[in-house]
This record gives sequence, C-alpha cells and structure tokens, in this order.
Amino acid sequence: MEKTFLILGAVVIFMASFSKADLAKEKTVVATATTTNHVSFQSNPGEKLINKSDCLGCHNKTNKIIGPAYVEIAKKYPATEKNINMLADKIIKGGTGVWGNMPMTAHATLKKDDAKLMVKYILSLKKK
Repeated sequence: MEKTFLILGAVVIFMASFSKADLAKEKTVVATATTTNHVSFQSNPGEKLINKSDCLGCHNKTNKIIGPAYVEIAKKYPATEKNINMLADKIIKGGTGVWGNMPMTAHATLKKDDAKLMVKYILSLKKK
C-alpha cells in the first residue's frame, strides 16, 4: 500500500513539473458593484495563482491529499513577514521533512512576489 502511494505521489509530482501556467498577469483583482448593489464575486490574487498552478495536484484547502491542507499550514505558521518569505522560498525551491517524507517539488520559474501572494492567501485561511 505504501509503495502504491509513493508511486502515485511520484507520478503526480512528475506531471506537475510540466505545468507552464502564466501567473504573472494575475496580480490584481478589482471588485465591481452591480446595479442591484451586489458586489460581484471577488477572488484573492493568491488564490487565483494557486488555482492556475499545479498546487491543487497535491494540496487542498481543507483536506490533506499528498501535501498538507492549506488550513493546516495556516494553523502551523503565523502570518509574519518572516514566515511569508520562508514559505515563499519553500514553494520556489521545494523541500521535504516538515510534513512527512514526501518531497514538495520546486517551482523555480515562479516569481517570489507571486509565491508571497500565494502564501498570504494560504495563511489568511487560519481559523480564529
């Protein structure tokens, strides 16, 4: 069973490494009011970047898949500038050992500012 899980994880990571999403254009979101005084759907810029990337192959907002759920990450790390920079670097460089033995693939083409937006969104999910 563990071998199957490891093989499945390796396949997902391999497939995710071929993602070529253009994330640079999704830095701002503007809310627009409709004529009925309802605000149209707003999406956090970090959430948009995550949704256009390969993150969802291993992570989910509330449930552990291969990597931890975003709410678990938010629970573990306070939203400090130090943690935001550290986690953004971890997204870009990859890593292993914090959440188990399964390595997180590097996302070397991701810009630091985009990675920070993603981290800020994830850390905003902390339940009070």
